[in-house]
Amino acid sequence: MFSRAKSGFLFVFELVFFLLVLSGCPELSYQARTKGRWNKGGSRLRNEDYPPRIVEHPSDLIVSKGEPATFNCKAEGRPIPTVEWYKDGERVETDKDEPRSHRMLLPSGSLFFLRVVHGRRSKPDEGAYVCVARNYLGEAVSRNASLEVACELQYYHLFSLNLF
Repeated sequence: MFSRAKSGFLFVFELVFFLLVLSGCPELSYQARTKGRWNKGGSRLRNEDYPPRIVEHPSDLIVSKGEPATFNCKAEGRPIPTVEWYKDGERVETDKDEPRSHRMLLPSGSLFFLRVVHGRRSKPDEGAYVCVARNYLGEAVSRNASLEVACELQYYHLFSLNLF
């Protein structure tokens, strides 16, 4: 722990310094706290902390009504960022908010639809989606990805009568 000293003075100095550090000497603590970077909350930033960045952006989807679908989104950052999804500017409610939701936020940050909901009057899943990754250093927003529901087109054959 201590280096071999040629004189007793150096050994005593090292021992006193070690004891001051152990006892939490305010003068030494103050000097240690003034170096380095600080976040807005007053906590010291660790050198390895960094803001989020999106490493996998979601892609556009065309899905049949009632089928499952997944928007992928992967983010990096330290501390590990939290991921939220937004559809047409509004936060998406997932199973984390409402346990009976048909949308699930996966541990990877992806948004999974158990089944895509689409009706004549209501199209709650169709729209433009983005994922947002956040930690205390900032946020990153993915590119837009659209979800479109493929509907079965019904053709009606119109016939004409030739009376002449």
